[in-house]
Amino acid sequence: MRSDYMMTANDVAQALGISKSHAYKIVRELNDELEAKGFIVVAGKIPRAFWDKKFYNVNSELKMA
Repeated sequence: MRSDYMMTANDVAQALGISKSHAYKIVRELNDELEAKGFIVVAGKIPRAFWDKKFYNVNSELKMA
């Protein structure tokens, strides 16, 4: 398993340039979303793949206009 599989609130704060307290709020919201979908969550951490999908839409196809 990769060592950077999970992101912490510190990672989120650095990525978004926000305070740690705001980053914890975002992590909680993302964990609530994952839990509602039936996933097991770890308090204070989120999977990097989920982060990439939510913030950068990594898994979607590029649509040409």
